[in-house]
Amino acid sequence: MPDMTTTPDRNRVQLPGISSRAYEHPADRSALVALRKLSGFDTVLKQMSGLISERRLRLMYLASAVRVSETQFRSLYDMGRDAAYILDLHRVPEIYVQQDPQVQAKAIGFDDPFIVVTTGLLNLMNEEEQRFVIGHETAHILSGHAVYRTMLDILTRLATRVAWIPLGYIGLRAIVAGLEEWYRKSELSADRGGLLTGQDPEAAKRALMKLAGGDYTNEMNIEAFLAQYQEYDTAGDLRDGFLKVLNLLGTTHPFAVVRVAELDKWQRSGEYERIIGGDYPRREDDSNARVTDEVKAAAESYRRSWSESQDPFIGVLRDVAEGAVNAGERIFNRFSRRDGN
Repeated sequence: MPDMTTTPDRNRVQLPGISSRAYEHPADRSALVALRKLSGFDTVLKQMSGLISERRLRLMYLASAVRVSETQFRSLYDMGRDAAYILDLHRVPEIYVQQDPQVQAKAIGFDDPFIVVTTGLLNLMNEEEQRFVIGHETAHILSGHAVYRTMLDILTRLATRVAWIPLGYIGLRAIVAGLEEWYRKSELSADRGGLLTGQDPEAAKRALMKLAGGDYTNEMNIEAFLAQYQEYDTAGDLRDGFLKVLNLLGTTHPFAVVRVAELDKWQRSGEYERIIGGDYPRREDDSNARVTDEVKAAAESYRRSWSESQDPFIGVLRDVAEGAVNAGERIFNRFSRRDGN
């Protein structure tokens, strides 16, 4: 294992003992805190995953991809070491490079997670943008996002198998849709974690812009791209708002213009500077996090998002959504009175 006392290649701020709660989107964080309260939940998921064996996947990549090391893809090796150093991980995740023109990166595994990046991604992004991606995947690992990625895989396969049972399929699709929304928020969380790791806001935004426009940064402009988000958010009429909801069905990642806007908004809010300055929750306090507090924070985040949105379709749905959020808060308040969380 690499020497964890080795400092990064330039003067980046280390974040000792940082909790993933520091960068997680409130909707993502509330779900994670709730899952952590369920003793044995991750063990059940491991058993349910069956053929999706972490050991099998590691052997597959060991045989078919290039494992990053001091002698192979050295720059990526250093980025992985730096990311683990900055986010204070006890182990440096292995990184594999896979020959694939698709632009992809992913974190895999429960017990000993590892990262896979494609040659398509390496060809598209420069070193600082790659650093953001490695930080993004390392943040996924610190958050433990593999838990609900596995849930989504299991339920998606199950929904396919029971598609011939109308009511069963509809119920499962509703659950899958909820998990997909959860998954999308986890990507926003990891974007923040990637920014905290690379500590280069412009590189982070460029990396996300390239997911939309490719390697043409000389033809793109961040401010103009953010203006696209404003146009997307205002959506001409109710039909456009409804179509945006339909476009999200089956997706696990927010659209690139949304990711850039959300990361820019988070940076401008002062949260990024506050964390870099050392003001953030610590892992040692994770057990004290209260489910009800996090659910309320998630509800408030959605309310704020709805109030800021200029989408007319959101306005129509706002009252319905508020009712659902209030009902959810009441349920969790009852839960908290029973178990003290």
